[in-house]
Amino acid sequence: MKYSFIVPVYNRPDEVDELLRSLTSQTVKNFEVVVVEDGSSVPCKDVCSGYADMLDIHYYNKPNSGPGQSRNYGAERAKGEYLIVLDSDVVVPDGYLEAVDDELSREPADAFGGPDRAHESFTDTQKAISYSMTSFFTTGGIRGGKKKLDKFYPRSYNMGIRRDVYMKLGGFSKMRFGEDIDFSIRIFKAGCRCRLFPQAWVWHKRRTDFRKFFRQVFNSGIARINLYKKYPESLKLVHLLPMVFTVGVCLLVLTSAVGRVLMEYDDIHRWYWLCAGPWLPIILYCLLIFIDSSVANRSLKVGWLSIPAAFVQLFGYGCGFLSAWWKRCVKGKDEFHAFDKTFYK
Repeated sequence: MKYSFIVPVYNRPDEVDELLRSLTSQTVKNFEVVVVEDGSSVPCKDVCSGYADMLDIHYYNKPNSGPGQSRNYGAERAKGEYLIVLDSDVVVPDGYLEAVDDELSREPADAFGGPDRAHESFTDTQKAISYSMTSFFTTGGIRGGKKKLDKFYPRSYNMGIRRDVYMKLGGFSKMRFGEDIDFSIRIFKAGCRCRLFPQAWVWHKRRTDFRKFFRQVFNSGIARINLYKKYPESLKLVHLLPMVFTVGVCLLVLTSAVGRVLMEYDDIHRWYWLCAGPWLPIILYCLLIFIDSSVANRSLKVGWLSIPAAFVQLFGYGCGFLSAWWKRCVKGKDEFHAFDKTFYK
């Protein structure tokens, strides 16, 4: 068998149903599906059983330990030459596995990954969140876009690796957040061939509202510092941009507030631009996001929602990054994360 899909899941039977349904339509059929239930209170066993006649599917249930360890659990039981890790909240297009097969036939790879997109059925908020996580103007294009400020690191929502390489490297670490980047770094450090497969994309639902999205990206900011402590060379300029954005916007707003106070107690005209001027770069950035997202999504509403999505993404990541930097790099504390139960449960 050439391919094994590994899907960790926690309390998402409906989303697993969508994913499995999309896998039944693959034009390449040489694969199995390994679903690992991570101690869910709402299991998807019945959903998986419903696909027993359509897919070579294997269902396992284990105590909750996080997605990384659940992927390792599935990898140990998988039979494919290549292991393809997917998040349970993705849906794959009909030609996904054909695109992977074509790329591997054209040029071998030890590990690979693909980008993600928003499906037409997603809510406007989900589309806005998807935009904020994939746009060059918010993430620097490091999540699989053609324009990027750093090399491509496969992410666990759409990641493939040779089974022998996976086992040699020990799979995912016990990091609760950032474990996929940790694995990608180890893949590169081992000298493995790692490539982006642009046509092997998936539809990725991500978070369903801005509150959950903030918690996700806040933990991602923390994970970046945790990764830096393990691999100092992994921290690049692009990873600092959300922190710079967060601090910069706060300073601009503070400057405007000072100008407003001076206008109140001194000559209004003298301090007007100190009050109004700092808002100009913020407004221009909002306009850029609105126009780019509206065009990309062909929707003014999604374009409008992409503005708060971008700020949540950048501020959440930036605040998590600063919090972890202060606690780990300044105060010398051990690895930590936040919103653990809320994020996973």
